[in-house]
Amino acid sequence: MEIIKLANLAYRETPWGVKGRLVLELPDVAIMNLILEPGEKVPPHKTPVDVLFQVIEGKGTVEIGEERQEAESGDIVISPAKIPHALEANLGEVFSVLVYKVPNPKK
Repeated sequence: MEIIKLANLAYRETPWGVKGRLVLELPDVAIMNLILEPGEKVPPHKTPVDVLFQVIEGKGTVEIGEERQEAESGDIVISPAKIPHALEANLGEVFSVLVYKVPNPKK
């Protein structure tokens, strides 16, 4: 059995300028943990694969295509492939999100 402890993973800056940590890379899935400080944003962009956003801490806005909704800890948001998506942390909230790319676009 392998247990991945998020707290033990190293942070790195993502291309969007927010903190992130690589959780797992397999052929069928890539998982990244993005940590947005209050007011930080990941701008709209597209991926060639489906993406699932699992909020594990805080509240923020998730944008999928033309839709914008607030998501909070415990929520999972589905973003289909090739549709623009974006994240934004609410003011006063750290917004920690597990990002699952299915399948892994790098494999």
